[in-house]
Amino acid sequence: MHTEPSTALLDRVRKLLAKAEDEGVTPHEAEALTAKAAELMARYGIDRARLAATQPHTDKPDNRVIDIDNPWATVKAHLLTGLATALRCQCVLLARRIPGSRVHVFGYASDLERADILYTSLLVQMARGLAAAIIPATAHNPRAWRRSWMLGYSAAVVARVKAAEQAAAEHADDGRPSSGPSTALVLADRALTVRLQCEQAYPNTRRTRITYSGNGYHAGYREGEKADIGGPRIRPRSAPALAR
Repeated sequence: MHTEPSTALLDRVRKLLAKAEDEGVTPHEAEALTAKAAELMARYGIDRARLAATQPHTDKPDNRVIDIDNPWATVKAHLLTGLATALRCQCVLLARRIPGSRVHVFGYASDLERADILYTSLLVQMARGLAAAIIPATAHNPRAWRRSWMLGYSAAVVARVKAAEQAAAEHADDGRPSSGPSTALVLADRALTVRLQCEQAYPNTRRTRITYSGNGYHAGYREGEKADIGGPRIRPRSAPALAR
């Protein structure tokens, strides 16, 4: 008989991330802490998905509207949407009457919770990394450099999350009895449910791209790699308020 995954596992994740955010922790220690947190979080996500396949009441589709204030609201929204998408959610950017960003996130309740935990922690880590970053003398516009740094950081950590989630999914059926649907099928069914939920709420959407003009992207990407959330290292292809 299936039982609901213990919230004790998520409590461990929160404690590990809280330690990683502490200013007294060395980069190496923070890397180890966040790697373990991501491993547990990915495992929890798979466990919740598999349980819900046989007991749907344990994890239902849900949605949240999240308002993000300045400074850097657009960049923070970019980080949120990247993380949420990596955690099997779908996001729609909405118009907002006041300065800032608004994101409508669709997903299963357990994945929304995971996205919230990770986003909150990485905002703290990104703010700390940006505060410590040294703007090179070649930067013509410090604000543009900081923005590009954060976009690089966001790209790195999102790549790390995707890798961790993929690894967890690929090994989810190792040693599991052959009865019942495979994890791949379970996750595919959930992805379809979330997509239909999002399309029903917003039938007409278009993709958006975020651009940057500063040259701090690669420096930010390297710092984002240090957050290391549990998968193989990936090279780039081409919370407190953040400093302006």
